Amino acid sequence: MKLNPIGAALTLAALLAAQGTDASACTNLIAGKKATTDGSVMITYAADSHNLYGMLTHTPAARHRPGEVRKIIEWDTNKPLGEIPQPAETYNVVGNMNEWQVAIGETTWGGREELRDTTGNSIIDYGSLIQIALERSKSASEAVDIMTDLVDKYGYASEGESFSIADKDEVWVLEMIGKGAEKGAVWIAVRIPDDAIAAHANEPRIRRVDLKDKKNVRYAKDMISFARKRGYFNGKDEDFSFADVYGEHDAATRRSCDARAWSYLRRFNDSMEPYYAWCAGESDEPFPLYVVPDRKVSLEDMQLSMRDHFEGTPFDMTSDPGAGPFHVPYRWRPMSFEVDGNEYCMERAIGTQQTGWSFVSQSRDWLPDPVGGIIWFGTDDTNTSVYMPFYCSMTQVPAQLGPGDINNFSMDSNFWMTNWVANQAYNRYDLMIDDIRKVQGGLESKYIASRAARDAELAALDQTGDLAALRASVNAEGAEIAREATDAYRDLAQYLLVKFMDGNRKKTNEDGSFKYTEYGIPASPEWPGYDKRYYEDIVKATGDRFLIKKK
Repeated sequence: MKLNPIGAALTLAALLAAQGTDASACTNLIAGKKATTDGSVMITYAADSHNLYGMLTHTPAARHRPGEVRKIIEWDTNKPLGEIPQPAETYNVVGNMNEWQVAIGETTWGGREELRDTTGNSIIDYGSLIQIALERSKSASEAVDIMTDLVDKYGYASEGESFSIADKDEVWVLEMIGKGAEKGAVWIAVRIPDDAIAAHANEPRIRRVDLKDKKNVRYAKDMISFARKRGYFNGKDEDFSFADVYGEHDAATRRSCDARAWSYLRRFNDSMEPYYAWCAGESDEPFPLYVVPDRKVSLEDMQLSMRDHFEGTPFDMTSDPGAGPFHVPYRWRPMSFEVDGNEYCMERAIGTQQTGWSFVSQSRDWLPDPVGGIIWFGTDDTNTSVYMPFYCSMTQVPAQLGPGDINNFSMDSNFWMTNWVANQAYNRYDLMIDDIRKVQGGLESKYIASRAARDAELAALDQTGDLAALRASVNAEGAEIAREATDAYRDLAQYLLVKFMDGNRKKTNEDGSFKYTEYGIPASPEWPGYDKRYYEDIVKATGDRFLIKKK
């Protein structure tokens, strides 16, 4: 992703472009309304990029005059692509959720190289497609229609893409790819059953489906005929697999991409365990797009799943030698390396260091729309961030989540404070993570526990018709939450620096305060050292070099 410095005169289009991602490294998790503990529809999105600044965007609702146009700015490059006519009305959008509780996420999978747009005339990139759909749709189904109509009319300017599209009643997965020298895209959309969970992570996931099921399956009229024309497919229509025809799967992509989706699904359905073989490149049997969970999924489960490092699986990043003596579940890029002519890989988990921002969205049909939609938003690494709740009726972005620059540190930025905490933990993970969890968990538990009362209060305001008062209340709470979380992490970052300075660990009291001697000086610190395997590896590598010889 290419970012320009963001100044006070930044236009909305440029702001949205700056919010784009290196989308070839994102993750979406999905849960239908009958698969969740509270009946909400939930999707998640991690916007992963090594050059992405984490901020929350806002597009206000607006009325448009005839002839008014909307500029299209490519999310990943900030390049102007063109313009399209505005409809009479567009809706309020906070991050990736609009005022009607529609939420959209995405992951990029690339696909066949020759199907990238070569017309030079296509102007709708994947990021603009998301934003325009949020500005114009009142339901997930309508968003699917808008997105597919847009690429048919104006051309699709991106690679193969999977979208999660949710509202308060249902959730769809839409997959599309361009047509090379032909205008538009081929695509397929599948409605996820209400009692199911699903996921995608930079691999297309829609394979054989019932093409006659018009209620739950939609697709481009030339989806199959185009594939036949290009020589990609010559079987029966009922055997058509969008993922296998238009995507390209190998052992590397399965392990770095599909493994993330599998790791989420296996948390809630034991039948998913055997599909480890697909992810490991040991089997050619892919796992299904969705499964019915063995137990219902909570908001806390979705947040925890976004912090996954393959714990409890053969891919567990905390236990292999790469984790080092402090069991660090992160691996620096590049993701592959070569030894003695053989290529090896690093694991790629959902929780990863390069995330710019992420969210868990809740769309809830038992509440009025301005209250029912919540985007739980966090900046930087999902594992160490705090998910802050913001209602879809918000009209003012908190200052701590406003525009910034990845090259300029700020003590007032939530993104930078979360980075400060996370980057300390990357060095001594198992020593620091408990201190992080106390602060992170305390804030998130507080925000979750307070939702029921806040929902009732805001719903009462909505019932009076005083939407101005409702928005003012939502904005005020959002500002306070962002301030509190940012301040707490600033304090946490400083605490970690003091506690673990110079490789030591300072002694603390039960409340976390530092210990002093009876004479008022700091107590001598502990020396945690390294784990046993670290010392054993040194001896294996050096023999007697460090041996203390006995006479």
